[in-house]
Amino acid sequence: MSWLPTSDPILGDVKSCNALELVVVPRVRDLGGGFNVRRALPHGRRQMVGPFIFFDHFGPVQFIAGQGMDVRPHPHIGLATVTYLFDGSILHRDSEGNIQEIMPGAMNLMTAGRGIAHSERTPDVSRKKGSSMLGLQSWIALPAEREEIAPSFQHFDAATLPVVEDKGLKARVIAGSAFGARASVEMVSDWFYVEVAAEAYTSVPLDATYEERAIYLVEGEVEIAGERLAAPQMLIFRPGDAITIKAVQKTRMMFLGGTAMEGPRHIWWNFVSSRKERIEAAKEDWKSGRFGPVPNETEFIPLPSM
Repeated sequence: MSWLPTSDPILGDVKSCNALELVVVPRVRDLGGGFNVRRALPHGRRQMVGPFIFFDHFGPVQFIAGQGMDVRPHPHIGLATVTYLFDGSILHRDSEGNIQEIMPGAMNLMTAGRGIAHSERTPDVSRKKGSSMLGLQSWIALPAEREEIAPSFQHFDAATLPVVEDKGLKARVIAGSAFGARASVEMVSDWFYVEVAAEAYTSVPLDATYEERAIYLVEGEVEIAGERLAAPQMLIFRPGDAITIKAVQKTRMMFLGGTAMEGPRHIWWNFVSSRKERIEAAKEDWKSGRFGPVPNETEFIPLPSM
């Protein structure tokens, strides 16, 4: 998706749990028509968790018949986008010719690399009858030596992703490894992403396999080392410790993180790069129409003047 920056979220430190480094309460922004976005990353005190450099929680929103989401074609470089839905559907189109309807529980990974453009819209059938939407979009920064790889696209239906179930727990492994299972998605760096649904009083482990880790609370409330935390919040942990999360009530959360990147990134609009001059070049490419066209699209989002 294409979002202009919001101001920094509110944050706080939870002192009673030494392993918990930062708590981010996302700032809510209405993008129009009641379409709410909560942004947890990037943040002034924490740009990334592993390679996750952008994390938006959008919805819940209810569209009446004839209305829907319309994110016109816009460009990306130096990152991969992950779109994950809990409710609703999105029709993805990109300049590589990929057209894919995204449904709840599916993994949709678009790697921009040296450059790609895409649009995201409510499918015609859903628009005609009215629909609801709730989901997440994340950006994964690419390693500096892989920022200019060819653009690519991967999609995995919910039924093809590994699911681990135990008493009071259901986890869908979207990327990487967790709970003894591994997703099939191909990645250019080491990261993981898991949807975890836990019934009340269920304890869920967050192991120390990955260097950087966070939990995003989508719905519900958890307890960690005696401290209660309620959705929506991002909990960022220090490396090295095994963590136990206890669901106080029925809770939906995302486990995420990975190996720390080799350095910070420059971010401007939809562009991410380790080099400022590369972002300047991408601006000119978009203004000059040098990104490929998106099939079946005539509109586009102009380069912002910011």
